[in-house]
Amino acid sequence: MYDKTANLSGGEQQRVALARLLVQHPQIILADEPIASLDPALSESVISMLINLTSEYNITLVSSLHSVDYALRFFDRIIGLKEGKIYIDSSTSDIDEEKLKELYK
Repeated sequence: MYDKTANLSGGEQQRVALARLLVQHPQIILADEPIASLDPALSESVISMLINLTSEYNITLVSSLHSVDYALRFFDRIIGLKEGKIYIDSSTSDIDEEKLKELYK
């Protein structure tokens, strides 16, 4: 209970960071790679927790992810950057395989 956060696992550290954030009652959360260095099961758990909490408390969530699969599965809207410019800005349901191939070309 009184461990330093450095002694916690990656997922536990993410949960502590989120708890610290929520006590401040933010209107928006900017999550920069919230699942970096986490295994797939824990990544899914952390993203689900973020989405559930932001939905429950009516908080806007903006997240940067390098995993397109997670972005498509968990988020409503994707903004994809290419060469420093917005290349994709649409709902996840409107993004197709061809558009993603072009983004990563």
